[in-house]
Amino acid sequence: MKVTEHIKKAKGKTLFSFEIIPPVKGRSIQELYNNIDPLIEFNPPFIDVTTSREEYVYLDRDGLLDKKLTRMRPGTVGICASIKHKYDVDTIPHVLCGGFTKEETEYLLVDCHYLGIDNIMALRGDAMREEKYFEPSKGGHAYASDLVKQVKNLNNGVYLHEVIETDNCSNFCIGVAGYPEKHLEAPSLKTDLKWLKKKVELGADYVVTQMFFDNKKYFEFVAAAREMGITVPIIPGIKPLAIKRHLQLLPQVFRIDLPQDLIDAVEDCKNNKEVRQVGVEWAIQQSKELKEAGVPVLHYYSMGKSDNVKQIAEAIF
Repeated sequence: MKVTEHIKKAKGKTLFSFEIIPPVKGRSIQELYNNIDPLIEFNPPFIDVTTSREEYVYLDRDGLLDKKLTRMRPGTVGICASIKHKYDVDTIPHVLCGGFTKEETEYLLVDCHYLGIDNIMALRGDAMREEKYFEPSKGGHAYASDLVKQVKNLNNGVYLHEVIETDNCSNFCIGVAGYPEKHLEAPSLKTDLKWLKKKVELGADYVVTQMFFDNKKYFEFVAAAREMGITVPIIPGIKPLAIKRHLQLLPQVFRIDLPQDLIDAVEDCKNNKEVRQVGVEWAIQQSKELKEAGVPVLHYYSMGKSDNVKQIAEAIF
């Protein structure tokens, strides 16, 4: 079922969803199951599965270092199929511009269609570690809007190199990212919203926001998006703080602001166990306010761990 259909079916009730990351190569998928199991009781209608960019590794070849490209966390589509089969829950693979050619993207989308996957999260992706700025792969898309257009074209039977008349077209529901505090590369929030509107005009059906820790940022973002004519559902993304180092990492990586009250509470913690509890309590208060405001879904960035998300869900759902 499509995300938009789940939202419509809920008739105003706020739904619960979360995002997981594939395990590192060589690790068992059972680790994912162990963290998904405690969250199934909250009836998530869908689960997102991230896709990792390729990265360089250096292999020792008789004393010489050989630079090779690899993916440390492959398996997104396979994991989606496995979770869908095991839990009878819709899964949403993240499809990236970075690291994929247009042809590879088409093959991935065809696989998803065969597997009965109804939703796609279309993302540009981050720059590689060695890049200062994002560089599209040779033969790949430079912008998420281009990726949205490719998915929408496929829904209409328009493939990269031919138009196929068929009664078996894909019908993906397309999700895209939104940034309440603007994308780190955007010169202004208004400019960022113009890009978001373009993605919606090209076929995006819903938006999931980047993490934020001040609900005011989300409410202002939604109001600005609506004023610009963006009418699709805007789902808030929530990440509970877990370690003290997040005070430096999250603003640096995501260019977001943390509320001073949250900073003070974390700085007063003696260890990361206490930080984790502060993060849970903050996310609970965020979630309560957002739910009272009638958001369609509360979407949690679990990073593959479920204990803190379970505490939050118990208090909200």
